[in-house]
Amino acid sequence: MYFKHTDEGDPLKTIVMTGGTSGLGEVAARQIARNPDTRLVLGARRGRPSTIETLPLDLTRLASVREFAQGVMQELGDRLINGLVLNAGIQFPNIDQRTEDGFETTFAVNHLAHYLLLQLLLPRLDQGALVVITTSDTHDPKANPMGPKELDPELLAYPQARSRPTGFSAGFRAYAASKLCDLLMARGLATSDEAKAKRFTVVAYNPGLTVGTSLFRAWPLWARFAMGTVGLIRPITRLATVDQAGQNLADLALGRITPPAGRLYASLVNRRLTWPEPSELARQDDAMNGLWCDSARMVGLSRPA
Repeated sequence: MYFKHTDEGDPLKTIVMTGGTSGLGEVAARQIARNPDTRLVLGARRGRPSTIETLPLDLTRLASVREFAQGVMQELGDRLINGLVLNAGIQFPNIDQRTEDGFETTFAVNHLAHYLLLQLLLPRLDQGALVVITTSDTHDPKANPMGPKELDPELLAYPQARSRPTGFSAGFRAYAASKLCDLLMARGLATSDEAKAKRFTVVAYNPGLTVGTSLFRAWPLWARFAMGTVGLIRPITRLATVDQAGQNLADLALGRITPPAGRLYASLVNRRLTWPEPSELARQDDAMNGLWCDSARMVGLSRPA
């Protein structure tokens, strides 16, 4: 089958995105959709900005991920994808939730569903495509004392299989670990033969602590109160606003920001986009390769790219 590439005679670019209905993702989606030469296809389970083309997507169901990927390909026809933004994320105050596929929900939504979507859409990514995956500096034990110091994908997927912590700290640790997985997924893609052959640009984006997003809605009352207090002193702490974090995500997705050579971790610090090294564990190839293979097995792919 012939697929249509974007060129000078056909300036329309296509971006596929998750997590664009609230918070910084909604800001980014609106910014992307405003570009007259860009077609944005958004995956969403609920309400959406009325001007954005949307297809149903429930990241708690791998079957829905497959249906969404098929729907995207049907909608695009022979067009290729110029940008893929994997932004959706959730966080719970514990690790008691399970998806219909049996996985712990934080790990399933933040990592596994996005891993499967990436694999399904990978053949349709154009030459020079941009892939932006939202991560978090909570993945780094140097920034977050509860950040993961080791990686066990099986335990993240099925925490009930062994003794495990409970309460808010367990939920926060699960979130931090899922964001480590997203960073390793970005590295795994960037180092793949296909990414090198098709000259993809891969970015793992940390928006930093962004008060005012829906990410904290499931936190216990005391934690939400603490976040509200942080929001009141945001000008002093120089935390980014939702608009600033969303604008940076849009700029990355649209290729307005070029990563420095050899860097893929973009971190919004003091309202400025920086390019630091991720955590030591995030730089380990054995952790990256192990996660890549384990994730493929969990989502039912026998031959991951």
